[in-house]
Amino acid sequence: MDRPAYPSDISREQFEPVRGMLEAARRKTRPRKHDLYDVFCAVLYFLHTGATWRSMPPGFPPWRTVHEYFTQWTMLRDGDRTLLESVLEKSGRDVELAQLRRLLNRH
Repeated sequence: MDRPAYPSDISREQFEPVRGMLEAARRKTRPRKHDLYDVFCAVLYFLHTGATWRSMPPGFPPWRTVHEYFTQWTMLRDGDRTLLESVLEKSGRDVELAQLRRLLNRH
């Protein structure tokens, strides 16, 4: 998908080591409509900017789609860590990880 680049984006090269982790979270039901890279960058944008879901910029997948992935990725897995926390740690995304942990502690 062609879209503007945002400061919160991760490069495709940085995304490859975590792609498998994110792909494994989804049940295989039908082909993806949206590039997983763009979904992940949209989640990073949400965490980095503190924007609301509905104010997701054009060019990203629909906000409801991004929110659904975010919900799946933030369900507790092994112990008390979510998949998204593990991915953000592995990617070295400390700002977004701190924001995610603040969001998760509110609920």
